[in-house]
Amino acid sequence: MHIPDGFLTPATYLPAWLASAGFLAGFLKRLAGTLQDRAVPLMAVLAAFIFAAQMLNFPVYAGTSGHLLGGVLAAVLVGPYAGAVIISLVLVVQALVFQDGGLTALGANIFNMALVGSFLGYFIYAGLVRVLGSARRLWAAGAAAWFSVVLAAGLCGLELALSGTAPLELVLPAMLLIHLLIGLGEALITVAILQAVFRVRPELVYLS
Repeated sequence: MHIPDGFLTPATYLPAWLASAGFLAGFLKRLAGTLQDRAVPLMAVLAAFIFAAQMLNFPVYAGTSGHLLGGVLAAVLVGPYAGAVIISLVLVVQALVFQDGGLTALGANIFNMALVGSFLGYFIYAGLVRVLGSARRLWAAGAAAWFSVVLAAGLCGLELALSGTAPLELVLPAMLLIHLLIGLGEALITVAILQAVFRVRPELVYLS
């Protein structure tokens, strides 16, 4: 899902850069006044874990593979604002150090995976918890993780189509179909990790 350089036109990647920068500036300003001291080490550990986990791919179908996005996982543990910042930092390091995702497309990658995948993913989780009840929060986290991957993939497909990289009728179904499966892996990993945290260290969970 990491879009490389050359796949997006300026008309697509410049607005994505501006939107991502604006949202992240607001998130950082909010965190500066509300972030608890205990959350800072957890944010660092989460960033390191998600960075490492994203380097590991799992097979999906017909030679394709996926990896953990980690947006909902991070947001459930440290909140939607910190979660989006964590995923953004991971994406910046991947682009600068490992050339995983282009610099021109970094704004779009942040928008798709941090703002939609983590920030919006958290509110999908919170809404499901309100509907299902706190006893089903693992179900809510799994569903939100799946939705976050599919939504981010759909946005990626739209951006590629807007840039003329591929026709919408081809790229959007292709992105969505494969990420329907990748989202299942995301959901399973998210639920497994959160189940362990809920059992052993529930005080680490945001607003637990």
